[in-house]
Amino acid sequence: MRVMPLPLGFVFRSRAKEEKAPVADKAQVNFSKQTRDPQAPKGRPTPKRSEAQSQRRSVANTPLTRKDAAKRQREERRASMERQRQALAGGDERYLPARDKGPVRKFARDFIDSRFNVAEFFLPMAVVILVLSMVRVASLQSIALLLWLVVIVLIVLDSVVTAFRLKKRLAERFPGQNRKGAVAYALMRSLQMRRLRLPKPQVKRGERP
Repeated sequence: MRVMPLPLGFVFRSRAKEEKAPVADKAQVNFSKQTRDPQAPKGRPTPKRSEAQSQRRSVANTPLTRKDAAKRQREERRASMERQRQALAGGDERYLPARDKGPVRKFARDFIDSRFNVAEFFLPMAVVILVLSMVRVASLQSIALLLWLVVIVLIVLDSVVTAFRLKKRLAERFPGQNRKGAVAYALMRSLQMRRLRLPKPQVKRGERP
């Protein structure tokens, strides 16, 4: 019986496949067991913590363009104005404008808000006087002119008394602090109607500050 010889290519090819197969299977098993950070790019291992922190610092230190810098400044300015608006409505000292900050200015506001001021009624009285002066009646026009004089005198006298009393109270309450401009600040506040004042009044009328 004659045995047909096998081709050499077939023998070497089959043996090579058998040797490579376990290696491929091991590689597949190892690849399936390898963990990967879900935020890491596909096909790359999880970066170390130090590398991730250095990448974040490099992104934060990246110089901004002029357009991005202007946009960031606008956003910061808008956020600052919103905080000031809320502070003016609620009286939060941390975010008040510079002219309203400090215990001296707060005491001046409370001093004005705790009392009636003639100057705060100037606007409604001015409307009444203006209406009387427009009526073409000699007697009413004379009354309107007299009311103008009375209102102005009352405002001046009340402002002088208020300034004197406030200056004395400030000297007693804050002897070693800067009180410059506090009296003028209070008098300007007294010219406004109570409901329109900013920051909003924090004391009631008649309440001692």
